[in-house]
Amino acid sequence: MELKALTLQANTIRQDIIRMLTEAGSGHPGGSLGMADIFTVLYFDFLSINPPKPDAIDRDYLVLSNGHICPVLYATLAHRGFFPVKKLVTLRKLGSPLQGHPHREALPGLESSSGPLGSGLSQACGMAKGLLIDGRKNRVVCLTSDGEHQEGNTWEAVLFAAKYRLSNLIEIIDRNNIQIDGRTEEVMPLGSIRDKYHAFGWHTIEIDGNDINDIKKALAEADAVADKPSVIVAHVVPGKGVSFMENQYQWHGKAPSKEEAAQALLELAKAREGFS
Repeated sequence: MELKALTLQANTIRQDIIRMLTEAGSGHPGGSLGMADIFTVLYFDFLSINPPKPDAIDRDYLVLSNGHICPVLYATLAHRGFFPVKKLVTLRKLGSPLQGHPHREALPGLESSSGPLGSGLSQACGMAKGLLIDGRKNRVVCLTSDGEHQEGNTWEAVLFAAKYRLSNLIEIIDRNNIQIDGRTEEVMPLGSIRDKYHAFGWHTIEIDGNDINDIKKALAEADAVADKPSVIVAHVVPGKGVSFMENQYQWHGKAPSKEEAAQALLELAKAREGFS
């Protein structure tokens, strides 16, 4: 898909995120808005997937470790054709398959259940190792947050992936520098995540996670690595596209009011006019 089309698609996804969270009255806008560009490139340009046949044996796998940003995953899956877009407004409603964290069996296109932070990379490593054992060429992409790198289980998975040279594994880290209690470097400093992964034996890439060209180039580079796992440290603006949410940790897990949503949608609509 061309740059303009991807940019417009990401804008559409951001607008739906705002609508979903406002209708639900709860949820996580910061990370969801920030990662819209990455999810758009993954699902509309990179992943080998077939929405009418979500369980196709040759499909690529996506694992969302930081499950609280599932609004961006749900919106992307809907616009990619996995389920009707009209279902998005049922986010977090009783009986809806669109719960506050993804449940693997609730929707087509979901490969894992997530919620407890720090476990997604281990799940992705198991998938990637199993695929290699079976001699299959499917790729596994794992989305993680920077905050969950404060947990030990993540680093056990990093060691495992390096030892077994999981070249079919690409991790993308949402390096937005916020978590629910504040700035990551104040809560528990992470320093240079890229340097840490390099020391553990991974192929490392660092990008602007809101630049679609950067994202596409990084994925192509990671896909070409044949002897080790790859990590893309994506520097992302939390709340991207909504001025009063950008870089504000208070919007990590707070839904907008109707008035705030109206302002956010107006900003996104104006931005869309600029892309058109």
